[in-house]
Amino acid sequence: MLDDQPVPPGSADPAPATTPEADARPRATPRALVLSVGMLLTAALAGVLVVLPAPYAVTSPGPTRDVLGEADGTPLIQVEGAQTYPSSGELRLTTISGTGGPGYPSYVSTVLRGWASATSVVRPVEEVFPPDATQEEIDESNTELMVSSQENATVAALTELGYEVPATLVVAGTVEGTQAEGLLEEGDVLTAMDGEALPDYQTLVARLQDVTPGDAVKLAVTRHGQPLEVEVTTGEREDGGAQIGVYVDPSFELPVDVTISIDGIGGPSAGTMFALGIVDVLTPEDEPDGEVIAGTGTIDVTGEVGPIGGIRQKLAGARRDGAAWFLAPAGNCGEVVGHVPDGLRVVRVATLHDAREAMTAIGAGETDDLPVCTAG
Repeated sequence: MLDDQPVPPGSADPAPATTPEADARPRATPRALVLSVGMLLTAALAGVLVVLPAPYAVTSPGPTRDVLGEADGTPLIQVEGAQTYPSSGELRLTTISGTGGPGYPSYVSTVLRGWASATSVVRPVEEVFPPDATQEEIDESNTELMVSSQENATVAALTELGYEVPATLVVAGTVEGTQAEGLLEEGDVLTAMDGEALPDYQTLVARLQDVTPGDAVKLAVTRHGQPLEVEVTTGEREDGGAQIGVYVDPSFELPVDVTISIDGIGGPSAGTMFALGIVDVLTPEDEPDGEVIAGTGTIDVTGEVGPIGGIRQKLAGARRDGAAWFLAPAGNCGEVVGHVPDGLRVVRVATLHDAREAMTAIGAGETDDLPVCTAG
């Protein structure tokens, strides 16, 4: 056969054979064409899913940070004006990572992964972010909340340790619908209530706890440098306590200089762990004693721990990063029950003092009586 003829030495490759067998190339069948087109369409659809935005917000476990640790060689908590002490344990603040807000869109592929994950939550974006908010506004708000939480944590921690933290109580505005409207002004300084001085914010809060909503109180005020007295009928807060009807922006005189250095994290939910870290740094006892304790919760200057969002994602993140213990705000207990990862024990805390006692008990191995979250 022609295609079996030897090729003379030094000649070029032979021309293709022209036999019927050589011309019989495989032809594409309808089935092969359908499969090829299907694969192309699938690849194109997968590419679209990667870049197509979806109107959902996805939250997942974020990183945790040890507030007793360092970042780039700098301690997260630095103190000047007081003796500090090392710790052998870890106190980890917890975070959530999220997409869906302005500047951080969720894509269809992200949403699908979120739905498939046991530790992620997918919600319509309007349930999470204000519809008209910009990325800059949200970032600015989160930064302000973080700065405020650090100040609250410092005041609460120093007060817990017995320091006096004087404050100037400046009126930032009045609550609409209360008698304080028209009687008190922005910039007024509250100096006394019913004849007793108000040297700090904690004193104001404690005095109001003894007032029945609807009772009148006499406030000594400094306005434009001049003293005056105003009588205000108190209103009722949502929790049932009495309120004057003003927003107070206290200016604190801190007896110890505390600096908290942390980047890339916003919001108020790290306040409790910051405060706990300051307490540990300023006390000679090694309260955690080698234990890894995570936690979350807002904190005010009186040391009250408040609930936060994303508690289930934070539980998962804490366990992922090696925590055996988690301090959870009492207000989040309803979301905690039934969602605690294996190997993690959750302790219920309502105040910084609760959290401090829990930290000490965990370090000492005396944990049988620690309060836990219950279904009720």
